[in-house]
Amino acid sequence: MLYEHEGRGPQIDPSAWVAPNAVVSGAVRIGPEARVLFGAVLSAGDGEIELGASSIVMENALIRGRAGAPTRIGAHVIVGPHAHVNGAEVGECCFLATGAAIFPGARLGAGTEVRIHGVVQVGSVLPADGLVPIGWVAVGDPAEVLSPGEHERIWQIQEALDFPGRVFGVERAPPRKMMPEVTRRYAECFGHHRGDRRMA
Repeated sequence: MLYEHEGRGPQIDPSAWVAPNAVVSGAVRIGPEARVLFGAVLSAGDGEIELGASSIVMENALIRGRAGAPTRIGAHVIVGPHAHVNGAEVGECCFLATGAAIFPGARLGAGTEVRIHGVVQVGSVLPADGLVPIGWVAVGDPAEVLSPGEHERIWQIQEALDFPGRVFGVERAPPRKMMPEVTRRYAECFGHHRGDRRMA
């Protein structure tokens, strides 16, 4: 399903293939021989998405663009089932396994592997041929790759990366104070999809 969002629609190379129940919305460019499988969602929103040549987006993956942080995925990349890439740059020949989460402003060098349920936090930068083991967290610039059991060290680095500011545009506060403003902003942002026009 292809949608025009705020006057911008997908551009798909004729040699690419998008599953009939995938959703591609807004300023999305899909390169030659790329594949977008069943149930995947590529939503540029108020940003842009670029999927490189021969790259594969597996079932139920989510790729989101953001204003000021376009998502760029290089050639020969696999984005695994249920993986999430949001406002990030992914170099060529990367492998993002099932459930990987790549957050806004993250940059992955060519050949990086993020294994099952690995996380690359906001603004974190992995060098070429980097590795995030199963369930581990990459955080910082340059990124430290830490086990989930190292919560205190992860938080020590992550706090300065300002997840609420970068992702939601709000100051960090306890959820009861912060979430009403977060949901208001998200409702306004996602409400813009009301005017989307189905293209195919």
